[in-house]
Amino acid sequence: MVARMSRKQVLVQLDDAQVARLDVLSDAVGDSRSGMIRRALDLYLDAVAEGVADLRYAQAYQRIPDDLDDLAGLRSLGLSVWPDR
Repeated sequence: MVARMSRKQVLVQLDDAQVARLDVLSDAVGDSRSGMIRRALDLYLDAVAEGVADLRYAQAYQRIPDDLDDLAGLRSLGLSVWPDR
């Protein structure tokens, strides 16, 4: 049995060109306009969340950078590290 999530109706205004493009795509994949918009919104929200996570990760390294002495210790053991620039 597949559980369906409840949905809330939301009004979204699109211009004629967007509706035409959406109709072509939804016909090609056999999905409704609403289904296509839900899928596109999920992809967009996931991409934004990933970008925010990447930004936080980069900011964390700016606050607490790698200890280069630790990397030198790895080199002395003959282990590979990030290449020098």
